[in-house]
Amino acid sequence: MPTVRDASDTHRDKLLTTMERILAIGAADLASAMQEAVEPIVQAFEADKVDAMFLEVESQTLVALGTSDTPMGRRQHALGLNRLPLANGGHAARAFQTGTPQHSGRLDEDPDELPGLVHGLGVRSEIIAPVDVNGERRGVVLASSAARDAFSEDDLRLLELIGRWVGLVAHRSELNQRLRDEAAERGRRVAADELITVLAHDVKNLLTPLVARIDLLRRRARHDGRERDAQDLDATGRVAQRLGRLASDLLDAARLEGGVFAVNPQPVELVALARETVASVSSGERRVLIRAPDHLEVCLDPDRIRQVLENLLSNAIRHSPEGTPVDILIRTEARDGGEWVILTIRNDGPGVPPELLPRLFTRFTADSRSAGVGLGLYIARQIVELHDGTIAVESTPSQGAEFHVALPLAGPSPAAAQ
Repeated sequence: MPTVRDASDTHRDKLLTTMERILAIGAADLASAMQEAVEPIVQAFEADKVDAMFLEVESQTLVALGTSDTPMGRRQHALGLNRLPLANGGHAARAFQTGTPQHSGRLDEDPDELPGLVHGLGVRSEIIAPVDVNGERRGVVLASSAARDAFSEDDLRLLELIGRWVGLVAHRSELNQRLRDEAAERGRRVAADELITVLAHDVKNLLTPLVARIDLLRRRARHDGRERDAQDLDATGRVAQRLGRLASDLLDAARLEGGVFAVNPQPVELVALARETVASVSSGERRVLIRAPDHLEVCLDPDRIRQVLENLLSNAIRHSPEGTPVDILIRTEARDGGEWVILTIRNDGPGVPPELLPRLFTRFTADSRSAGVGLGLYIARQIVELHDGTIAVESTPSQGAEFHVALPLAGPSPAAAQ
């Protein structure tokens, strides 16, 4: 006859063996880890079935991600009882919702248990413990038997410990899965960036002779008095210019991501630069009004700031209603112990969609009204920040948008410019 000491040693050995097997699980994804976890548990309790059930949030259903490969476990899946909606109640739902372990030895006399488990599977005894993953209740682990009074209070306490170990294994497997997903995403992004860069280089190389040929044909058409052909070639030239700007944006984005983008600050007459930029992007359909001092010298990279202004002005003109002007305000103000220049570009268009505002200056952010791929504002922000400046937007639906660019008059620090 076994002594109390023998029973204690048996319980301890069962605990250690089960713990070692569960904590040694190296499965990468959650479902595989849970399927591995139930096998040592079913052996530890000599149960007819063990489940590791996790909440499916969308349907509020406990789903058996791991079920022991036993006759009762296989029958459970055949009957569809591996999914237990919380709304149906039952001991598993109660253990999950309350975090309180459940123990019953006579389920056939318990009106609170689900009839499908009692009559369909023939479950008479069960113990259930909650499973927490990284501090959040995510599911339950349960052991079932066709015999009455199959589990003791010691078994329930052991299952509570096992529930904690299952939670640790689940957390580890989800972290591993996340790391693999992030690594795969980084790999896809690097490959896509490399492909985009190669294509952008090729497009720019092909555009150079194409633009030259369009210019030659346009001059020849005007020389021969074929004005209609010349106008068509003007439109074709503008399309080629837009394609060239797109290729340049893709290359600039790649340089920024690779950390090889820099600015070359020098003293520049900003008001003259702004007027030149307005003349290059405006058309007869939309007026651009400039309010600025007569002269304002700022230390900046003229080519890159022109790129910022072209992008902001093009967007403002494109979204401005007919008959309404785009406004540019250039002023200075004291800020952070120094002098700053503030450029505000405003239009009366439909405004920026509210859902785009938080990520407006990130790569590839564009709405259905945009003609580009969503790089212009991302590049503009990077250029401004390389000047130690800031760029921000204020917008209300149907009331237009204001973009504010702030730059230090003295220019960026050498570290920022690099």
